[in-house]
This record gives sequence, structure tokens and C-alpha cells, in this order.
Amino acid sequence: MTPVLAGIGDEAGPALADQIAAVTGLGWDSIELRTVDGVALADLDGRAFDEVAATLDAHGLRTVCVDSRIGDWSSTITGDFGRDLDELRTLASRCAALGTRFVRIMSYPNDGLAEAEWERRVLRRVRALAGRAEQFGLVLLHENCAGWAGADAKRVLAMLAEADSPALRLLFDTGNGLAYGYSGLDLLAELVEHVAHVHVKDGRPGLESPEWTIPGAGIAQVTDCLDLLARNGYRGALAIEPHLSLRPHERDGRPGTAAGFAAAGRALHDLLGSVTWPR
Repeated sequence: MTPVLAGIGDEAGPALADQIAAVTGLGWDSIELRTVDGVALADLDGRAFDEVAATLDAHGLRTVCVDSRIGDWSSTITGDFGRDLDELRTLASRCAALGTRFVRIMSYPNDGLAEAEWERRVLRRVRALAGRAEQFGLVLLHENCAGWAGADAKRVLAMLAEADSPALRLLFDTGNGLAYGYSGLDLLAELVEHVAHVHVKDGRPGLESPEWTIPGAGIAQVTDCLDLLARNGYRGALAIEPHLSLRPHERDGRPGTAAGFAAAGRALHDLLGSVTWPR
């Protein structure tokens, strides 16, 4: 059975109306939330969030995951951990309202610490976060992106073992290896059994950073990644994050556009035609 297809809404536009139109325009009924009108989901005031939840419900859209800033590229391991705990607490109630248990996290970029100290602090924080998530009924999804365990399968497995919790699993992004200098397919092969959610993007090397493309037009081996997931019985969602205009880690990045989002969605549809999913 083909996985649920979704998209990170703000890749199509900052306004919720634009995000909904882009997702439903592809014939999909699922969305991943990161920001609305440029505001992180946890930072929306109560009235604004309630309107988001009600509007999604009115359009029949379910939320497959919410993307937090916990441990991401905008943070460091020496930053205020209390802020992360507050964000997780806020997202717990908001996830309940949206009907999802999944919260994306990363594993804290370093801030000049020795490697051993960086590792110690990351493992301690992620263990604490997983414990809180378990109490809240959430599942944290660590993405292969910024942070201590972003690009190294051995570190990822050490982090999972240290947390020792069903509330910590993995989010695999097909294109992040291009940005961080590793083979995404090779990383997936070592970690596939722990993957609970997938972001789909593709690209080619650029002069200073990757040039992102629609899925299948780059060198990220997206089809091979999808095939590996299928052969290992993957049943989670596939969420497009094309980065064709919006690049959230670049503070001067442009807003997402519906045209690029739609093109990426159609391209993913085409790629799925060559992959056999488990029934």
C-alpha cells in the first residue's frame, strides 16, 4: 500500500490558506506543520493556533507531524534547555488538538565544546526529551540534519540506545546528505528499521550549497531510497520538503511558492510508480 503523501505546508507559502490550497490541489489530505505566517507553531498565540486547528479540520486535512526547533540549526548545545522543554510542553497540547504524536527534533549543533563534552550533553538532553515525550504521549523524530547525530549512523544508534524509549524514532530526509556531505542512501541502509517518517527532497551540488530540484531530477537517489524503505516494510508518511524557494535555515530565504510545491508533489507521484510497496 502506497504511503500517505503530505507536504510541509510553509514550503508552499506562509499563509495557512496557501498551504491548504497547495496540499489539497495535489489531491492529498495530509499536511506537516512548521510555521504559519512565518511564526513557529509553538509561538502562535492560543487564538491563532485554535484557528489553525479548526481550519485544517474544516478542510479535512490531518497533520502527520509538527516540526519543532528543538536541537535544530538555529540552536546550539550550550543554549537554554528550558526553552526546549517549554516548546515541547506547548506542542504536546497542540499535537493532541491536531491528532498527531510526531514532533521533529535534531541533536544540537556544537558551540565550541570538546567532542566528548558535546556528546555527553546531547545524549543527556535527548534522553530527557524522550522521557518527557513519553509522558506526553508523543514520539520525537530525530532528523538527519543539524547536530551531533545528524550524519553518522553510529551516533544515531548510540543516541537511540541511550534514550532507550519508544518515544524516540527517526525522520529520514532523502536530500540532507547533499547539504552535509554524506550518502543519504548509505545512511538509510543502516537505520531504516528505526525510520518512522520521511521528508522527500532532491538536488545537485552547487558552488556554495546544493541546488535543489524536484524529486528524481537530482543525485540524492530518491527512488533508491524509496525502494529501500518499501523493501523494509515502511508504512509511515512521505512528506515533500522541496526547498525550491523556501530554505528555512537561510534567514534571508524567500517564501515558499505553490508552483514549486506542486511540481515536487507531481514528481513524487511519478517516482512512486516504479516502487512496489508492501500490502
